[in-house]
Amino acid sequence: MKFTPTPYQLVNVRTGRIFEDSGWTLNDPEGGSPALVRAVYANKQFTPRKDLDGLYRYAEWMPVRRELRHSCAPVTYKSKGLAKFLGLEHLYITFSGWNPKIGAKMRTCSFKETEAFSVCARMDKKEKRILVVQSAGNTARAFAQVCSDNDIPVVICIPEDNKHDLWFRKKLSKCVKIVAAPHGCDYYDAITLGEKLAEDPHFFLEGGAKNVARRDGMGTTVLSFVEKVGRIPDAYFQAVGSGTGAIAAWENAQRLAEDGRFGDNQMRVYVSQNKPFTLIYDSWKAGSRELASLSPESGRRHAEVILAKVLANRKPPYGIAGGLFDVLTDSGGDVFAVSNEDILYWLLQFRNLEGYDLLPAPCTAVAALAQALEEGKVSRQEYIMLNCTGGGALAAMGKGFSCKEPDLVLSPELPAEEIVARVSALFKKNEIW
Repeated sequence: MKFTPTPYQLVNVRTGRIFEDSGWTLNDPEGGSPALVRAVYANKQFTPRKDLDGLYRYAEWMPVRRELRHSCAPVTYKSKGLAKFLGLEHLYITFSGWNPKIGAKMRTCSFKETEAFSVCARMDKKEKRILVVQSAGNTARAFAQVCSDNDIPVVICIPEDNKHDLWFRKKLSKCVKIVAAPHGCDYYDAITLGEKLAEDPHFFLEGGAKNVARRDGMGTTVLSFVEKVGRIPDAYFQAVGSGTGAIAAWENAQRLAEDGRFGDNQMRVYVSQNKPFTLIYDSWKAGSRELASLSPESGRRHAEVILAKVLANRKPPYGIAGGLFDVLTDSGGDVFAVSNEDILYWLLQFRNLEGYDLLPAPCTAVAALAQALEEGKVSRQEYIMLNCTGGGALAAMGKGFSCKEPDLVLSPELPAEEIVARVSALFKKNEIW
């Protein structure tokens, strides 16, 4: 069956100006002050597509041109073990990872697959430029797998210290190239590498939080919840590095409220970070739209010691119009800080209570939920969505895996011309096309 894209336009969330998407629009060309743009879909009702598989069952609210192979949607179920342990009546877990017993089959074990399948499906099939993705780990694994499976050339920039996240069930296609910032660098350095590479017209940036496809792919977690429960949650919990997933959740909650069949959008957004890397926490607790001061040295040092390394982002979309500060303010939400010890505690508890393992980042969200209950921020009768953004790695890796070493290790301080030349040399015509 031929895939039919959903008609949509873009809106500047600060000015309200509606305009057409030129194909890969990341900003309003007439926007003035920085602001996110948001997709406005012709179909105002939440309508899962029964004719499409995996993530694309939510394609009516995704800005995609085609359907890619091997996608899987998040799975929402009513918790028993954790809910009883915490004394919650309506706790629902939305899980993105590997647990075939509940229908979760994301092979990279992370909800970053939701953004990879959406972003890559937004690309024109005839695109000749090479996609550039910057990642702290899980996003790299997801884009590498999706691009490998669908023959999409991509350069993925990561910190070398996070290369252990690049494990796969089988060898990747040669269309995937990994470029690492050296030992001691962090996600911000990987971002710098990608930005320099994209100065050349043969490459283009995925766009991060500014890409509506990334956000609307991640926002399918809330769609999964509503499809299961039939209403917008009262409280939403997620661990964040950039906060893009929480922004995406809020945007879909607004669309669902506009639909009118699932209640008003009173969903409070609660996000969490891993101490001592608490840039968003510190900024929010200071009551500031501006990010708190964090030197590169401190950021790198803090990133080294946290367990949930994917949450270390020195450049989150926090203060921009439509960003995380606005979401927390508009939703009446809050930010929590969680220690490594708390993460380990909830990793073990969750496995005992729910029967499968989580990655360190979603354990941060579980710990935040426990804190919110203790502080009285949520009641035990509310409908709570716990976004568990990754897990099942032990089970998935138990079937055998191989690690992908970086194809290049480059200093982000190198001139852009040298970075472009060395990365371009990786792409030989007879290797990919």
